[in-house]
Amino acid sequence: MRAGDVIASAVHNTFRSKLRTSLTVIAIFIGAFTLTITSAIGAGITNFIDSQVGAIGAPGVLAVSPAPDTDAAAEGPPVYDPDRATGGASVDGPPGSTIVGLNQDDLDAIAEIDGITGVTPMVSLAVDFIEAGGSEQYELPLDLASGAFVPDLAAGAAVADVTERQLQIPADYVEPLGFADAQAAIGQSVTLGVTDGVGGHHEVGAVVVGVSNQGLLNLGAEANEALADALIEAQRTGAVGEATPVYLATNAYIDPASTPEQIDAIKAALLDAGFQGSTTADQIGAFKTVIDVVTTVLNAFAVIALLAAGFGIVNTLLMSVQERTREIGLMKAMGMRSGKVFGLFSMEAVFIGFLGSALGAGVAILLGLIAAPLLAESLLAGLPGLEIVRFEPLSVAVIVLAVMAIAFLAGTLPARRAARQHPIEALRYE
Repeated sequence: MRAGDVIASAVHNTFRSKLRTSLTVIAIFIGAFTLTITSAIGAGITNFIDSQVGAIGAPGVLAVSPAPDTDAAAEGPPVYDPDRATGGASVDGPPGSTIVGLNQDDLDAIAEIDGITGVTPMVSLAVDFIEAGGSEQYELPLDLASGAFVPDLAAGAAVADVTERQLQIPADYVEPLGFADAQAAIGQSVTLGVTDGVGGHHEVGAVVVGVSNQGLLNLGAEANEALADALIEAQRTGAVGEATPVYLATNAYIDPASTPEQIDAIKAALLDAGFQGSTTADQIGAFKTVIDVVTTVLNAFAVIALLAAGFGIVNTLLMSVQERTREIGLMKAMGMRSGKVFGLFSMEAVFIGFLGSALGAGVAILLGLIAAPLLAESLLAGLPGLEIVRFEPLSVAVIVLAVMAIAFLAGTLPARRAARQHPIEALRYE
């Protein structure tokens, strides 16, 4: 019997007991369906998080902040250190505020660490409100744009280092400010309100050059340096003396091609100098850990279903071997070798696994493609760009092949029993 005849015979024999085969296929279907859906959800969310990496930091950038005093934290409240960078009415906080962070000496010390090519402080600008063309006034979190950030834009472009005061606003500000859509907001003038050190109110104009999509972090708006300087100047109006800038953190630039060992060495040097640095991978690691844990748990349930289906395959084929004992004896009496008999029953197991896995994966893909747009317009409307299910051909193929391998292993015992049948005793079986 040729290989093609073995396959054809295995497919035909699979449907001898339709009910028994169908129940086994359903059990495999459930496991394959669950595995396909969970892997697609995991891939979709992971892809969305990766797309949000630009909102946290680009490759080749470390976010550096003062290292926590772990000894003080373990023993009680930290003791006041007059040499530690603190400031009030600084560019990184509202008038009258006091913050603890990095001063210019700290920035210089960070820049001198081997492997760091430059630093750019992270600056949050104090803005009372934003309005456009007589619209309602809205609060606005505003940061000084940094080259370390790559915004996910719905329209327009990122702010640039030019003399024009440029602003990038989040997408959820478009409609409240009276713009028809994100594209319509590009090039429009807005007004920002700030309060100075003596309580005076000032208005600073700017031009919208970009609209950013909402993401996981919702970092707010970004201003170019020209707009930041204008806001800081208005904020310092009436202040006595020169305020010392203090920053909560800074971006430290390194070679994007740095190896993990080199990055670890830079982090260690920062820690020795009293600072802590984290890469983009460090910052999004918690998100991915949670997703991986949830996906693993769901996949564990799917694997349990597949194991149960494996016992179903064993039962189905053992019953088939018992019912076809005389047929097996006849095939062996006519010269079919034990290897061919083993292959015949193994192929039946593999075909059952293929049926269940292909149907499970196919239905999962169909339902996913139908449900994804509906979810994007309803429950996930606040997260544009999130593809909740992302079916990757390689992952689907691996799932189908894995289920077929489980089916083959499950069919090994019945196939061996069939292959070891003695032809004379099999022909006498009643």
